[in-house]
Amino acid sequence: MAIFFTADTHFGDPHILRHRGARFGSLEAHDEALVAGWNAVVGPEDAVWHLGDFAAHASPAHCAAIFARLNGTKRLVRGNHDSNRVLDLPWAEPPVESARLSVADAQGRPHRLFLSHYAHRAWPGLWRETRHLYGHSHGCLADTTRSCDVGVDAWNDRPVTLDAILIRQDAAAGVPEELAAHGLR
Repeated sequence: MAIFFTADTHFGDPHILRHRGARFGSLEAHDEALVAGWNAVVGPEDAVWHLGDFAAHASPAHCAAIFARLNGTKRLVRGNHDSNRVLDLPWAEPPVESARLSVADAQGRPHRLFLSHYAHRAWPGLWRETRHLYGHSHGCLADTTRSCDVGVDAWNDRPVTLDAILIRQDAAAGVPEELAAHGLR
């Protein structure tokens, strides 16, 4: 079982086409591409933490239909567009405002994470090597060695694993990818 992170899918949101319309052309194409991207990397046994803005301006029926088509066990950290139509979906656990968890990388090393929809300048555990994953910024904030936007705009319309995040953060810190791949950070 792999663990993935994503944010800002904005399923059913006609306003998101202002930002993504050139890539997709229509809302239907947008939603279909994001479902296909999700299911291309997430298997049925995998877990996904969605860090907010799952859907906006969509009917409850549209939200439920999209949700049912997405692979994996899904958890939500609530975003500013996540109204009852999203909160009432059958998430694995009740949606939360933020979350703290530990996730092992491919080498089995644990990493403490703080998950939030919003980017923070400081977060719980910052000085104890806790990494911060967020959405909301639609790829407009640069990653740091400890903070990363996991939204679809920053990751080619797909959920992302912790290992991919670590490689990107190592690059931001100037650590060569070949060293990071072997755990030689």
